[in-house]
Amino acid sequence: MQVTKNSIQTTKGSSDWFTGVVYVDAVAAPTGVSRLSASSVHFTPGARTHWHTHPNGQTIYVTEGVGLAQRRGGPIEVIRPGDRVFFESGEDHWHGAASTRFMTHIAMLDIDDKGNNATWGDQVSDAEYAAAPSTEGA
Repeated sequence: MQVTKNSIQTTKGSSDWFTGVVYVDAVAAPTGVSRLSASSVHFTPGARTHWHTHPNGQTIYVTEGVGLAQRRGGPIEVIRPGDRVFFESGEDHWHGAASTRFMTHIAMLDIDDKGNNATWGDQVSDAEYAAAPSTEGA
């Protein structure tokens, strides 16, 4: 057993990967033979990822708030605490907070053999984001 005391600072999400204000806390980092990367990602209202893919897929688990998730070409889904979303390897997608709600999820993925965890693309446009279903009363 290994206990790692938290010494990593909360970091602000890069504008190369996110629109809006996002904060990231490390949960698990690949070490030795482990390829698991996990982060607690905190989205402020309206904040979201850019379009992106993962070489080995990604699971997100919503812990609080109300969010949105979409795979390219698919409908925008409203996601809430306890919901799990799995994105297939190479599936172009985005996820983030609803326009009037905060949202936090745990993002879990395996890095590839070269240490890559994601390939980042274009921003999700305001028009794409505005197509989300209403989360009023959520």
